[in-house]
Amino acid sequence: MKLCTIQWEDALPIRHQVLWPTKPPSFCEVEGDDTAKHYGAYVDGELVSVASIYLDGSRARLRKFATLPSFQGKGIGSKVITHLVNELKESGISYLWCDARTSALGFYQRFGMEKQGDVFNKSGIPYYKMEVSFTKA
Repeated sequence: MKLCTIQWEDALPIRHQVLWPTKPPSFCEVEGDDTAKHYGAYVDGELVSVASIYLDGSRARLRKFATLPSFQGKGIGSKVITHLVNELKESGISYLWCDARTSALGFYQRFGMEKQGDVFNKSGIPYYKMEVSFTKA
C-alpha cells in the first residue's frame, strides 16, 4: 500500500461510490475542499481509500473518509487513520473530530474517538459526532 496526498478532485469518485452512490457526484463535494489536505491509499497503483482533513487553527476535522468495498476489512482504512493521527499530532493539532455514521462507531473508537451528544441524521443516515483530544493531561 502507498499512502500519499492527492488532489481533492481525485477523491470524488470514491466518495461518490462509497458514501453517497444514489446522489449526484456534486453532492460529494465539500466547502473547503480546495484548501483541505486530501489523502489517498493506493494498492497496486489503484486508488482504493480517501480521507480529507480540514484545519481550523489547532483543530482538525476528518471528512469524507471512504474505502472501496472490495478493500474494506483489510486494514487499509486503519493505516490511513493512523497516518493522519500521527501527522496531525506532529504538526501540533490538539483535537480531531468527525461526524461518524453509526455503523462505523467501533472503527473510530479504536483510535480513541468518543461519541459526543445525540444521534443525528444527514440525508436519512444516522451519525454521531466523535472526537479525540491529543493534548496531554
